[in-house]
Amino acid sequence: MIEDDEGHARLIEKNIRRAGVNNPIRHFMEGTAAIQYLFDAPDGPAKNGPALVLLDLNLPDMSGIDILQKMKAQGSALRRTPVVVLTTTDDKVEIERCYDLGANVYITKPVNYETFAQAIRQLGLFLSVIQVPEPELD
Repeated sequence: MIEDDEGHARLIEKNIRRAGVNNPIRHFMEGTAAIQYLFDAPDGPAKNGPALVLLDLNLPDMSGIDILQKMKAQGSALRRTPVVVLTTTDDKVEIERCYDLGANVYITKPVNYETFAQAIRQLGLFLSVIQVPEPELD
């Protein structure tokens, strides 16, 4: 999960857990640290196996769009890794851009707390049944 808002991150994790998803969740508040883990860490997905990324677009050090582009680039070990964009931005141009770059799902965060919590529980149910591909390891 790449999310700079600590409150949103806690809410997301809590409601994904409520939906029955028990996989480990790593939380990154900045894109630079997330990119390093995703691509370079020995226990990260590029070197060690499947993952799914929950990605906020508005990060303090880089855009989520930049992260999405790096992950989905031709030749990237993570180009098949599913990416769920979970952000406050509901601009149609941004939504289209994310899908064009290879995002698998785009969800706009609801403003209301309970609606947000319910949306994340539904996302958790969705995540509990999807198949995630293995990365293209060297």
